[in-house]
Amino acid sequence: MRNNIVRTIFVLLLLTVVNAPLTAFGTSYMPFFHLRDRDEAVMTAGKIVHLFHSGTADVRKIINANDVLTVYRIMPSCEVKEVGKIKIIAYVGEIYIKGEVVGGEIKPDDIAKKGKVSCLVISAGACSQ
Repeated sequence: MRNNIVRTIFVLLLLTVVNAPLTAFGTSYMPFFHLRDRDEAVMTAGKIVHLFHSGTADVRKIINANDVLTVYRIMPSCEVKEVGKIKIIAYVGEIYIKGEVVGGEIKPDDIAKKGKVSCLVISAGACSQ
């Protein structure tokens, strides 16, 4: 009886240790692209960026080619600060939008907004199209 309890506890601990790293990125987007070149990630006018969005019909109704979205950054103090503008070029697949920085200094994890729709800025290298 005691061996079965010890064995069960060991199996549960082993499963927890093995499974923990696998679930860490369960709700994240492409973590390897997201973390690469972190120091060189500032994108200025003329640079191509990609935006990650929800893929819902609302996004396609509100955001169209040639629209200009305002980009915001959440500062460490939780203050939301406007940092730039992105002009929309085209949709790429189901959940990405290709755009061009037209003003400011934009970094991955900034938020691009138009109306009630928000998109997450990711690096241009994350999408090959």
